[in-house]
Amino acid sequence: MKKVRIGKEQAIQRIRHYCAYQERAQQEVRDKLYELGMTMDEVEEIMSDLIAENFLNEERFATQFAGGHFRIKGWGKVKIQHALQQKRVSSYNIKIGLRAIDEAAYMKTLQSLATKKWTSLKGERGLSRMAKTQAFLHQRGFEPILYQPIVQALYKA
Repeated sequence: MKKVRIGKEQAIQRIRHYCAYQERAQQEVRDKLYELGMTMDEVEEIMSDLIAENFLNEERFATQFAGGHFRIKGWGKVKIQHALQQKRVSSYNIKIGLRAIDEAAYMKTLQSLATKKWTSLKGERGLSRMAKTQAFLHQRGFEPILYQPIVQALYKA
């Protein structure tokens, strides 16, 4: 498929709308600009303008991404961190985004997910039920040091 090159001013308008619609990572915006047929110099110039005009703010993106994926999708910090790394967000901004997650709400969600999974595995025996619950929480991106005591308590109850 041949790339259609549009004018720089038109690209700036499109990319401003793209950034205003929802928070974006810098790499997402770069990729979009390249899709629009911009050269490397044009992309870097537009990127610096977007940052100066506060259309792009990676710290704000990381905070909103982490909070949204925790609240809406029920992801743990490990999974959120990996997703942000895939979007090429800096480790500094990833730490800021993860710190924005409320610890009490995090533990409450972890407890709730563990209990819900545990009760859904009624037909399973003890250790199998425990292993499946731990695997579920691990896949969701929660830290083993946090979920193991919760699952142990469910096993003993």
